[in-house]
Amino acid sequence: MEKNSVKAYMEYSEEKFTKRIIYKKGETTAFVLNFLPGQALPTHKHPGTETYLYVITGTGTIVINGKDTEVTEADLIHVDSEEEMSFKNSGSEPVSLYVILSKIPNENYAKNI
Repeated sequence: MEKNSVKAYMEYSEEKFTKRIIYKKGETTAFVLNFLPGQALPTHKHPGTETYLYVITGTGTIVINGKDTEVTEADLIHVDSEEEMSFKNSGSEPVSLYVILSKIPNENYAKNI
């Protein structure tokens, strides 16, 4: 078992957004993205990987395939492996996103029990 506090990864920089890796295990990576007001993540894809984002704090705009969606604290977002995404802190407070890039070993891991 490995236990961490997400608060330890909420580090901001005046220069640009920050990415702080929490876990990298096999084909799964978990990290926190931190944005001060006005900072942005450029448009990109994660081919072959599902992306899950949880808004820890703040508000911002996520753009999926050119469509803007406002997000706020406690929102959950799934981005398909073929979707193009970007993010901007469009609010007046810092934003932190908990992100998981994931592949599952087989379908049994994706069933409710």
